[in-house]
Formats: sequence, C-alpha cells, structure tokens
Amino acid sequence: MAKGSIEKRGRNSWRLTVELGYDAQGERDFDRKTIRVEDPELLRAPRRLQNHLDEELVKFKMEVESGSYIRPEKLTLDQFYEIWNNKFVEPKLAEKTKISYRFHCEARILPYFKGKHMDKIKTLHILDYLDYLKTPEAIIKDGEIPGSATIVYNYRVLRSIFSKAVEWGVLKDNPMIGVKKPPEDDVKEMEVYDEKEIQYLFDALEDEPIHIRIQIILAVTTGMRRSEIAGLDWRNIDLVNGTINIKQTVTMYKDGAPVIKGPKNKNSRRVIAIPASVIDELKAYRLEWAKMKLQLGDKWIAKDWEFLFCRTTGFPSDPERLTKRWIMFHRKHNLKAIRLHDLRHTSISWMIYKKIHSSAIAKRAGHTRACTQTYLSHKRIESRVKKALNIFAVFS
Repeated sequence: MAKGSIEKRGRNSWRLTVELGYDAQGERDFDRKTIRVEDPELLRAPRRLQNHLDEELVKFKMEVESGSYIRPEKLTLDQFYEIWNNKFVEPKLAEKTKISYRFHCEARILPYFKGKHMDKIKTLHILDYLDYLKTPEAIIKDGEIPGSATIVYNYRVLRSIFSKAVEWGVLKDNPMIGVKKPPEDDVKEMEVYDEKEIQYLFDALEDEPIHIRIQIILAVTTGMRRSEIAGLDWRNIDLVNGTINIKQTVTMYKDGAPVIKGPKNKNSRRVIAIPASVIDELKAYRLEWAKMKLQLGDKWIAKDWEFLFCRTTGFPSDPERLTKRWIMFHRKHNLKAIRLHDLRHTSISWMIYKKIHSSAIAKRAGHTRACTQTYLSHKRIESRVKKALNIFAVFS
C-alpha cells in the first residue's frame, strides 16, 4: 500500500497525503485531501481522534489506489455541481431559490460546459457563455432568447459555484473575478394605480365574492407580500385591537404540500395595524369562513391550521392561485394590468405621498432597512398617486 501521512492544518482540519512515487519527469507525485472534524467530543479525546484520522487515511489510500479518487481540480463542472448542490444548495437555500438554481444549471450551464474540467474553465469561457445566452442557440424548446434578467441569474449561479469551488479548495483562482455583472435592461417597470384606478378597483370589489375582496383589500391597504397573504392564519389576526401579526409565509407547494416558513427576514416578522373598515370586512369573512369549514366536515384535514385563504382540505391556497385570482379580477373589470405585487407598491407609494417617515414605511412594509435609496423607485411615481388619500380614507 502507498505511503501516507497526516498533517494538522487548522484548529479542526487535517491534510491527508498519499505518495504515488515519481512521475515521468522524475518529480514526486502525490494526492492530497483535507478533512474537518466537527465532533467536539472527538476533538477532546486524542486517542480516539488519532484512530479516526488513521481510518480516514486508510480509506483515502484505498480510493487513490483503486482509481476512484478524483483530484479536486480535475473534477468536471458536472461532478462539482453535484457536490455544490448537496453541500450548499440543498441545506442552505430557500425552496424557490433551490428550484431556480437547479433549473438554470441543468437547462443551460451544464449542457454548455459538459465534460469541462473545473480548472480548465477560465474567465474568457465565462464571458463566451454569457454572450451565448444572447443567441438563438440558448433558446429552450419553444421559448424565447433569454432576457437580461435570465442572464444575470446565470451569472449569479456561476458566481456561487466558483466561489464555493475556491472556498472548498477545488480551485486556487476564481474565474468569475474578472466578470462584471451583466446589465439588466429589460426589467419590468414597477406599476401602481392612480386615484381613479384605485377608486374603480374598490367599486369593482363590491360585487365580488368575499374571499377575493378580502385578498385584494389586504394587498392594497397593508402592503403585504403575496407569500405573507397566503400564510395568513386567523390566529394571527386580532379583530379586537385591529392588528395583523405576520408570523409565517407560504412561498409555494412542493410535492403536493405547502412550504410554510418564517417571514423573509427578521424585519418581516411584524405587526400591522388595519383600519376599522377592514376589520369589519374581516369579521364578516370570519363568519363565512367558519360556515365553510363546518360544511367541509371530515374533508378538513389541516388540523389546527386556520388559513384565511385555503383549499377544501384546510391547507393554504397556492400563492400562484392568489395571483391567478388577481389576474382574473383585473381582466374581468378591465383594470390596468399590473402584478399582484404592484398592489404592495401602490400601498408604499401612497405612504410616501402622505409623507410618512421612511422608517415607519420600512417597519410596516417589512423592509430590512429604512433609507432614502430604498424608496427612490417609488418616489419617481409619487405623482401618479396624488390624491390617493381620498381613496384610502374610506379605510380609516
């Protein structure tokens, strides 16, 4: 068996070396691998620790001698993708981000760099790839040529992959360092409703089913995110004091089950005050909701959950369903086509028009920080919501 050695490299890391003799040029050849020991009990027991390191060295020797060991720098991008996905994407990222990262990798990045070794991918190759995304060859099936937002997302994914490759010792140099973030020139401009459009929206809501009316009223008057609206539970609403406590979100459905998690960031966990007229609407909806639950009987399997917007099982509505309801509503009433998220923008723009302090807006909206730059885009359209006070006054 080849010779091997163990060298301490850090507080809890060791480098394993297996000597392979001499190469064709007469220079010593060897393979190295760094391992970390995280178990505090093992670190405090010298004899057990040494036994563990010896076992790891023996396993490493067997990998090298059998030919199953691949030097980190000789990993192909496909092989490193599996490592990156298992060690970073799966345990660290949010569910929707995982899906997006994997999609962009498997749809375009991996096919383009197929079989390419990590250490052979240089900055120019990355630049060529980003240029390739602007060509018809990058079209997936019957889709369109990727827009700037897609190109930027691919840039972000590649930056993550190669930064982890350097961090984990697979590469010495990061080929992304010389690549600037591509410009986003086709980002959809933020839209809001002006005074007349807001008035027409509320007029149109009067004849809508109460669950649709409540969803849209909450989006406009509270500025909540779609995932926060989807995650609303009656236990988080105080109809006596007129407040909504944002405690959880529903971001998506995966494998037939809702992905229920905490708010987007620590500032998103907040309490929102709601106007008296909205409380009255919620009280009426609470009665209708309770009747609906009673009628469902054994079909209700969500146990103690009490989501405002739910399926017949009691589990929350898919956030995409909330978006579809909004689209059907504004098309039905010939309202200007804006995104459901733009109702949040409308709410924030109204607060800016009212000259509410930026810190108070940030607190209500659940933004991470309050600064002038955060609301620059809203400021640009402030004139479009003039006199909105008259509309929102009906909810005060």
